[in-house]
Amino acid sequence: METHQLAFVQAVVLAGTIALWMTGCDNGQEEARAPVATAVRASSTTMGNEIDDSVITGRVRSALLGDPDVKSTDIKVETRKGHVQLSGFVATQARIDHAVAITRKVEGVKGVENGMSLKIGKASVGNTVDDGVVTTKVKSALLSDPGVKSFDISVVTRKGQVQLSGYVDNQAQIDRAIDVTRAVAGVQSVGNEMIVKK
Repeated sequence: METHQLAFVQAVVLAGTIALWMTGCDNGQEEARAPVATAVRASSTTMGNEIDDSVITGRVRSALLGDPDVKSTDIKVETRKGHVQLSGFVATQARIDHAVAITRKVEGVKGVENGMSLKIGKASVGNTVDDGVVTTKVKSALLSDPGVKSFDISVVTRKGQVQLSGYVDNQAQIDRAIDVTRAVAGVQSVGNEMIVKK
């Protein structure tokens, strides 16, 4: 896990711990006082869910990084309410299957969505540099578009093929993100692995 990612996870866990400490842990009384709020909360993400999801994401990344048969730097990991999405371009089907199996064993994981794609052919140094430029352009285009919540979307590029993944609010956001990405110079094709939040 990269240093800034580890620091983020640690900060989120610390913030959650402080929040729990300050509010106390008497959830039973809170639910008795506000049954309607509880029903609404079940379908939306709470701070507790986000903290748990960050912890699970960190655990999955660590498990993938610690396994000699998986190149975790090739795999994006995103979590929503305990459901983990794996995406990115991976060298072999065996590596994809192994990454899914490892992820399923991580504590807290409720389900795994496999959005990984197989790499086709070898990428040259030129391809890699061009792909980095395309990824940056796509991220910038998504960020500047008001119809797209780009922080919910991961972007990976391989030989001009752009893969968009992550949990987004609705189908309109998915459609808009794909349209914006297709319009970026250097994009050969767009793979959609985005999932509408439940």
